[in-house]
Amino acid sequence: MSTYFSIENQSEGYYESKGSKFISFAYPVHNEADIKMHLEKLKELHPKATHHCYAYRLGVDKNNYRANDDGEPSGSAGRPILGQIDSHGLSFVLVIVVRYYGGTKLGVSGLISAYKKAANEALEKALKIEQELEAQMAIECSYLEVNDLLNFLKKSKIENIQQDYTDLCKISFKFPLSMQESLSLWLQENSFNFSISNN
Repeated sequence: MSTYFSIENQSEGYYESKGSKFISFAYPVHNEADIKMHLEKLKELHPKATHHCYAYRLGVDKNNYRANDDGEPSGSAGRPILGQIDSHGLSFVLVIVVRYYGGTKLGVSGLISAYKKAANEALEKALKIEQELEAQMAIECSYLEVNDLLNFLKKSKIENIQQDYTDLCKISFKFPLSMQESLSLWLQENSFNFSISNN
């Protein structure tokens, strides 16, 4: 798998049940620092909300995720939100649902339904995009070889190349995972020393 689906933009949704207001926010995120930032910002914007429930999924192996009920009955908020992220087939996505209690208890089944519908509202409005996985490559070469290497990378439309010149030339860059085989083959044929790490 060299691609995954995410969202391009922040989006919002809204659902109301028995006076309780559920305001949902979907964000594209890259790491847990992004998640923490969005959570803190929403808590500042909605300090009087009774709950800030959320779920996220990172990566394409589906192993990096979390569902948080923020004081709601266990499994009634975070899990339904995560379920909507998964039903849309998304990753690198955070959904936060802010609840303002309306005075009438909804019960566990009512909460599950409300958080599910609120999360879906935000995700339905988001622009879905297919993203290509990237890897990081580091190459060491002599000063005589560096021009050939840089010309090849330019022809391959690889940008954001970092260069470090000491005893050897150290070139590092990110590239689409789909290009790994052709890049590695060219480097091997031209006797370059290189290493690859996935992000």
